[in-house]
Amino acid sequence: MDTGELLGSTAPPQGGSFRFYLDGQRWEWSDPVARIHGYQPGEVTPTTELLLSHKHPDDHAQVAALFDKMIHAGVPFSSKHRIVDTERRIHHVIVVGDRMLDENGQVIGTSGYYIDVTETLEETGPLEFNAALTEAVAELEQSRAVIEQAKGALMLVYGISSERAFGILTWRSQQTNTKLRTIAERFIDTLTAEATLPESFRARFDHLLLTAHQRPETAPKAPN
Repeated sequence: MDTGELLGSTAPPQGGSFRFYLDGQRWEWSDPVARIHGYQPGEVTPTTELLLSHKHPDDHAQVAALFDKMIHAGVPFSSKHRIVDTERRIHHVIVVGDRMLDENGQVIGTSGYYIDVTETLEETGPLEFNAALTEAVAELEQSRAVIEQAKGALMLVYGISSERAFGILTWRSQQTNTKLRTIAERFIDTLTAEATLPESFRARFDHLLLTAHQRPETAPKAPN
């Protein structure tokens, strides 16, 4: 079971991406994540306090502990909890985060994504849903590396955001009734075996890699 099977739709799941920077404890969220919390894009700037204020009271302590570990230890995490939006509607979400590293391998923050699974919970019932959700979160934890590889390939070729790339993979998982991890693994294996880059591209790639340290630092783009 993966998030594609769990959500049970041929459309990409409702959700979006986020980033947290240790420097200044600064948050960024994509427009869909803002909407999950009940805000219009650009209406507010996310902060740790704001995000915690939207957690369901019964889940607040659990998420606060996760945030504390993320901020002070920089550890990857996954969580299933409830968000209360500005209209007092409850959203059931999966949140998965992983470390962001700089060019020296130092942890500079966390990036990840939200998946809103409220509609699925309403359709399947809490017992079946919770069992499936637990399995899906475990699958995401085990599959993170190869899924990130597949996302990176899509982002490079299509020029899209991490969130869009994840949506494409999940959509293909749902349409083909194939686990998300399997889709990612087969895609990467086939891409590695069959994709042949022209020598001119490889030469340019080599040049960019070997001169990356000479280029001016640019701020990472906010999630789209």
